[in-house]
Amino acid sequence: METIRLVVALEAQKGWTIYQLDVKSAFLYGELNETVYVDQPYGYVLKGDGHKVYKLKKALYEIKQAPRTWFSRIEAYFLKEGFEKIY
Repeated sequence: METIRLVVALEAQKGWTIYQLDVKSAFLYGELNETVYVDQPYGYVLKGDGHKVYKLKKALYEIKQAPRTWFSRIEAYFLKEGFEKIY
């Protein structure tokens, strides 16, 4: 919270413009770098179909890899656009 207050104070003092965005379903845009299998969700099982397991093609909410895949994708985009990474 202190960081946000500092940035807003700098914006006011220096006349900067702050932009904010929200990416809907952001975690669904991540590319998986590993093979991930998931069980069929409860309630979506057809009678007589038995137990199924699915191989994911893209990241999905509630898998532990989802935040990292999204971060990797947005980070690559920003670097491509000329932003610099500060450690």
